[in-house]
Amino acid sequence: MGASLEQLAVNTIRMLALDAIQRAKSGHPGLPLGAAPIGYILFRRFLKHSPKNPQWFNRDRFILSAGHGSAMLYALLYLCGYEKMSLEELRNFRQWGSHTPGHPERCLECGIETTTGPLGQGFATGVGVAIAEAHLAARFNRPGFPVIDHYTYALVSDGDLMEGVAYEAASLAGHLKLGKLIYLYDNNHISLSGETRICFTEDVKARFLALGWQVLEVEDGNDLAALSRAIEEARRDTEHPSLIMVTTHIGYGSPKQDTFEVHGAPLKPEEAVATKEFFGWPLEPEFYVPEEVLAHMREVVREGEEKEREWQKLFEAYSREYPKEAETLRMMMEGKLPPDWDKDLPVFEPGAGPVATRSVGGKILNVLADRIPGLIGGSADLDPSTSTVLKGKGSFQAPASVPSGTQGLVDGPIGYEGRNIAFGVREHAMGAILNGMAIHGGLIPFGATFFVFSDYMRPAVRIAALSHCKVIYVWTHDSVGVGEDGPTHQPVEHLMSFRVMPNMVCIRPADANETREAWKVAIERQGGPVALILTRQNVPVIDQSKFGKAEGLRKGAYVLADNSQGDPELILIASGSEVHVALEAYEKLAQEGVRVRVVSMPSFELFEEQPKSYQEEVLPPGVEKRIAIEAGATLGWYKYVGTEGEVIGIDRFGASAPGKTVLEKLGISVENLLARAKAMLSR
Repeated sequence: MGASLEQLAVNTIRMLALDAIQRAKSGHPGLPLGAAPIGYILFRRFLKHSPKNPQWFNRDRFILSAGHGSAMLYALLYLCGYEKMSLEELRNFRQWGSHTPGHPERCLECGIETTTGPLGQGFATGVGVAIAEAHLAARFNRPGFPVIDHYTYALVSDGDLMEGVAYEAASLAGHLKLGKLIYLYDNNHISLSGETRICFTEDVKARFLALGWQVLEVEDGNDLAALSRAIEEARRDTEHPSLIMVTTHIGYGSPKQDTFEVHGAPLKPEEAVATKEFFGWPLEPEFYVPEEVLAHMREVVREGEEKEREWQKLFEAYSREYPKEAETLRMMMEGKLPPDWDKDLPVFEPGAGPVATRSVGGKILNVLADRIPGLIGGSADLDPSTSTVLKGKGSFQAPASVPSGTQGLVDGPIGYEGRNIAFGVREHAMGAILNGMAIHGGLIPFGATFFVFSDYMRPAVRIAALSHCKVIYVWTHDSVGVGEDGPTHQPVEHLMSFRVMPNMVCIRPADANETREAWKVAIERQGGPVALILTRQNVPVIDQSKFGKAEGLRKGAYVLADNSQGDPELILIASGSEVHVALEAYEKLAQEGVRVRVVSMPSFELFEEQPKSYQEEVLPPGVEKRIAIEAGATLGWYKYVGTEGEVIGIDRFGASAPGKTVLEKLGISVENLLARAKAMLSR
């Protein structure tokens, strides 16, 4: 194959991206013009993928962390024969309903592995993908049967490396020795607003070496042979993730080459013409693709099918040799649950006494982990407090990297087969890594921290919701009931802020049995992340023989108590620990002859999914006297209490004092609820 054909292919990628951006009158031409050789080398020479079956499990994964360069990715996917990424899609770049949005959004059929855009997210997500590959390989591969064996690649930018989430993730990746993680750094010395030397002058190579990465350098990003040699060398190092620093020219070949103006705006018409002339490219037609280039790139289809067939044969032989392991792995790859996954989940009785939902959540999690082989996760250095250690399931570590007996390690094997991940104090990276594990497939990842520190995870949580990732968050210490640690550790606005996030389900269970049902929802749920929001303080176990069954949680809200024959005079609505405040007030009001209903509403989102008839059955429209009580921001509750109703909540920061004192001082008490209820009834 002649170098001229390869160069023609590189220029075709550049020009397709340029035409898409110019047609849309919107986009980022700088990266595609400068980094097209990187994209070409990866997709044509190294990436193991099957465009006819984009979801082939053992494919290499590519993440465009520098998501603003999306036009280049779309051009590559079209040229490689991904059917959903047609030339028409390139023509509809950045248009309504297209598969070619301004920044990549997860679409496996199109060949897009994950949603990127906020810089640093793709970098950290890739670490999660590599963790998933290492874990599944350690658990299921056998001598002569490398059924899980692939690389994770990403193209990253200066902006990615500036973001803190990338540093957090790089630190963990180096510690874990993720040798199949290879990132190519588009080192063009330019960011959106100017040269990087105005804000980014650190020694990137020294930093990554200190983090335990292999660092390689390519001095000329247009040198295809040098790029190939660097990737080959990176693949040979199996004990370190690799960063390949590639010196490129942003906007290469355009009149605005090496300037920040070419980063994020289309070229002027005359500049686009000059760019095409620089590459000797015909001005017409738009989206011109030389036939020999298309044939050259489409060889990937045949090569991918051959690699997939070879893998299928390997897996069939593996299934004969290791039938039990193959059956389990197949189930995990298909995203299925074992038939008995929820068998023997504990049922809690009131006589056992009060218990924190974080504690009971840990017990349920461990029962589930015994039955669901893909359940894996950890916390941001808070396992003892969040109760999320998987007992006996080992610690996910690089083999032999941590001396046995090291204080703090969980019991069980130490190696990539371990199912407890020590994320360290890295909430943001933890969130993005969970996304990577989820998009890889085969696993159900969870991550835990104090609810207030979900703020450090929010960008990654939003990407999970946008990408419909199956991720479970265990957020404990859910209110000002945290107490003495004070307002820095007491969430107030957090729950309501997550309730408004699309594709996100938040569940704040009232007691142990609701916590069991919440975990069941989290395991079964598809289409987005689920947050379990759990108490630090002990709460009573609700007597299900006297009040409603905890299974009602699955509908988001249900009638827990009602002493009326028809419609009640008053409805009390609550979530979490405040359900017990409402129940106590209910019993006092009932003794006074008031017709009262208590509604437990652990999840707005699940309730909104129910038919209107059910919603009105729980909250009859004719009953206008309603009070909601929750130890958090009141905004949002008014939808359920109506214009005649009231909300008892907390619209200020908390304070440092015993949790019970803080709750009472801020009005979360039976006495305050009774006073408000009687005042409302008197009106």
